[in-house]
Amino acid sequence: MTTELSLRPLPPFRYDVVGSYLRPESLKQARADFASGKIDQQGLTQLEDKAIADLVQQQKEAGLQVITDGEFRRSWWHLDFMWELNGVEKVAIEKGYEFNGEVTRAESARLTGKITGENHAFVDHFVFLQQFAEVGITPRQTIPAPAQFLKELQRPDNQSATTAFYPNEEDLIADIAAAYQQVFRELYDRGCRNIQLDDCTWGMMVDPTYSSNGLQADAHQCTCGKHVTPIRNEAIDLMAEQCLAVNNAALLDLPKDLIMTTHVCRGNYHSTWASSGGYEPIADVLFARENVSAYYLEFDTERSGDFSPLAHVSNDKFVVLGLVSSKVGELEEAADVIQRIQEATKYVPLERLCLSTQCGFASTEEGNILTEAQQWAKIAFVKDVAKEVWG
Repeated sequence: MTTELSLRPLPPFRYDVVGSYLRPESLKQARADFASGKIDQQGLTQLEDKAIADLVQQQKEAGLQVITDGEFRRSWWHLDFMWELNGVEKVAIEKGYEFNGEVTRAESARLTGKITGENHAFVDHFVFLQQFAEVGITPRQTIPAPAQFLKELQRPDNQSATTAFYPNEEDLIADIAAAYQQVFRELYDRGCRNIQLDDCTWGMMVDPTYSSNGLQADAHQCTCGKHVTPIRNEAIDLMAEQCLAVNNAALLDLPKDLIMTTHVCRGNYHSTWASSGGYEPIADVLFARENVSAYYLEFDTERSGDFSPLAHVSNDKFVVLGLVSSKVGELEEAADVIQRIQEATKYVPLERLCLSTQCGFASTEEGNILTEAQQWAKIAFVKDVAKEVWG
């Protein structure tokens, strides 16, 4: 399967990445030394700077059109961003996030006051990355979606604090959106032109066993007989509309040359996963109505269902097919990936498709269970397949 289509000059790129990379051992040691008081914040920052500069060089040598800081300054893909918002504190909770066979560290983000977004540390993080931009290389900032923050504040551990400051849910959504817009504006003013919103809320809604604030989806066996899919019900509809509302409110009136995309995940911790289910229950909300330019979608296993929900993707949007697993080191078969891309063209034309891994390689500092050599082999594989498909 080869075409005459050229590589894209703007995100999403034909061969793309979700953004996080395995932390080098030197960085892990630096963070441990900082936690134990052996080095101070300045010393940690210097070591982070070096690790990120080395990572950027590796990304460029890999032929990527996008660079990220690998999320090297973070412990979590989402909580570190939330902790830096005004009115939010880092807290220990009774139990961490549940994954298939593992439970994470027990940390969360809880309100201490009204939410605002000025002077966010991630802006300075981007400024450091921006110095490595060059023609044909786009620096990308990854951020947890507003909906992800909303659901964190609505966890049972945090709900009472949230209600204390926001008895009216509409006011909560408005302030979350305004805080995010503040961060977006500051990033834009410092040269950022591509922001990726990472969002597990949709991946949880499609799981028939997921339960949060009374949400419990009914389920049925899909036609392939290998997984179950939730049946739409009022609880899913309400949660989907709420998540759409807060995301779209944050996306209002942004500069036209700021490319906003989203990545939908079912959990990515230490090579494990948190949820399963196809996109159909939320496709007509997420794919048709969320105001982003592209969707980075998990499709590396049968747990994500088939491609038919992509029929809901509006005609002005791209889909980045996450057909290559970041959870395992073994390479996929190129012919199988190409065949699946062909299957996806039944619902979205090839010129609006791209290819990536299904998630990052280290959504938390623990990282997935593969080597750095395997990580870069995966990226090379994505690039090679994309070159064969799109020319």
